[in-house]
Amino acid sequence: MFAVASLLALVSQVSGTPYISGGDSPAGTDCSGLASWVSNAATNRPVFGDRFHTGNQESALLARGFRYGTQPGALNIGWNSGHTAVTLPDGTPVSSGEGGGVKIGGGGAFQPQFTKHMHLPADPAPAPAPEGFLPPPPSELPPPLPADAMAPAPLNVPLPPPVDPMAPPPPPADPMAPPPAPEGLPPTFPL
Repeated sequence: MFAVASLLALVSQVSGTPYISGGDSPAGTDCSGLASWVSNAATNRPVFGDRFHTGNQESALLARGFRYGTQPGALNIGWNSGHTAVTLPDGTPVSSGEGGGVKIGGGGAFQPQFTKHMHLPADPAPAPAPEGFLPPPPSELPPPLPADAMAPAPLNVPLPPPVDPMAPPPPPADPMAPPPAPEGLPPTFPL
């Protein structure tokens, strides 16, 4: 899903970005913008241009795959109606608006003022199998593909000739012509 190093690299890159309410660029952002950037990067979305605010943060995080509550080793975000902050999976707190712009440090997601918390697990658990489901025994599995079935297609396949856009169209089919003979048989002629 995401690498802690890439999230740390992002935060290091934007550290020092000035605090600008509603901002969403390296020229400036607020706490929600920073939380948006980090959650976007963690979920393979474009970092800038898809921000949320504390009023719609819950639905935005759910859409990104976050779960309710906090979890050690996960990307954790905490917020209330007026502020939000992030704690990276390695425990590094990041914030904007806590005494200035974007910085590594601050209270992170676990501040007592936050009434809501969500987390993005580093390794999401696979969906459980339906109740009573058992995988087929090996004898019922299809045979493996031959090794050459997985080989890439040859690159030396000739391309069809280019179409001349200035060439006249082909003549229309003759409606009185006999139908073509099936492959392998001589043509028949009407009497």
